[in-house]
Amino acid sequence: MEKGAPPPAAVAIAAPPAPARPAEEIEVRGLTVDEALPLVESYLDTAFRAGLERVRIVHGKGSGTLRRVVRETLSRHPLVKSYATAPPQQGGEGVTVVELAR
Repeated sequence: MEKGAPPPAAVAIAAPPAPARPAEEIEVRGLTVDEALPLVESYLDTAFRAGLERVRIVHGKGSGTLRRVVRETLSRHPLVKSYATAPPQQGGEGVTVVELAR
């Protein structure tokens, strides 16, 4: 280092923050099919990568259209092992419980 030259600046390198564990439930109630499906797809991927074994999709009861389309998607999704209607005390027909493949 030359005389009179400023000392080298310290460089701090921060590690990226650890990803937060996703919630075990996603709520898409009140959304359109076009709004809900990309969210469900992304959520399933995130939940799978985080190591969750079981998640809940809250789609509401309504006319049943969103429930039907969500379940059609789950039936052919490669990360889904199985799915079922939640027990009545946990939302019944308004909630689908999904077991993720391992």
